[in-house]
Amino acid sequence: MSKVLLDTSVFIAGVDGELDLGSLPGEATISAVTLCELHHGILVASAAEQPARLLGLDIARSTFDPLPVDDRVAPKYGELVAAARRAGRGRPPVADALITATAMAYGLPLLTLDKGFESFEGVDVVLV
Repeated sequence: MSKVLLDTSVFIAGVDGELDLGSLPGEATISAVTLCELHHGILVASAAEQPARLLGLDIARSTFDPLPVDDRVAPKYGELVAAARRAGRGRPPVADALITATAMAYGLPLLTLDKGFESFEGVDVVLV
């Protein structure tokens, strides 16, 4: 596996020391959506949690060149949401669908700790 896209859950587990990011297969990258989720996490964190969350954001910014949500990702997002609705699963969480669409658009496996990603079709989901 050459390059992989980390779901936010994997990145956070690595920053928290729960997972060794260096042991993951391939060269890792993140989606710009992960940066959005990290910013959100800082704003909803308690005062005691905020320093660690800020450190996580700083690590993401200094380590990765996030893949954008762009005109390559947009049609994949539409396909994912439409497929989920057709299958009777309703609208998936927007951030999860955008991260998955990014993996699809760039042809990358998606590494995650969240089993919910397995319901998305057309992407190689690797649970870690």
